[in-house]
Amino acid sequence: MKKILLLSDTHGYLDDTILKRANEVDEIWHAGDIGNLRVTDQLAKIKPIRAVYGNIDDAKTRLQFPEHNEFEIEGVKVFITHIGGYPGRYNPKIRPLLEKSKADLFICGHSHILKVMKDKRLDLLHMNPGAIGIHGFHKVRTMLSFEVNKGSIENLVVLEYPR
Repeated sequence: MKKILLLSDTHGYLDDTILKRANEVDEIWHAGDIGNLRVTDQLAKIKPIRAVYGNIDDAKTRLQFPEHNEFEIEGVKVFITHIGGYPGRYNPKIRPLLEKSKADLFICGHSHILKVMKDKRLDLLHMNPGAIGIHGFHKVRTMLSFEVNKGSIENLVVLEYPR
């Protein structure tokens, strides 16, 4: 079993709230728009981090992190990208990659809108953790915490903070 902290759209922002939650998990996953490598460098000092770059990220960030990150953990196939869309409205560039991946869990960021929903057609769970940074239109900062355990996703918690 692994406890995961899922965040996105930090846009260079990191605070004690994020750091506290990072200390409570086994891995940190970042769905892009990191904003500054200081964010991922500091998080990586706490726990292992898996991340993708987003549309605002610079060349240094794009050299350190991929556009798409596919891996398997605890029997769950994961596909992470920044701009992905939602079930029924996937980004046209992502749809064929997602279908090929046979992922159990599809994660993206970009919209700053927290959403967790099942895609019955592709038989996967979609997660967008919203935005935990302070830049953007969102009124509440959000992250997700959950566990992956023997092929299942359990104990999903929405973490909300004032902006």
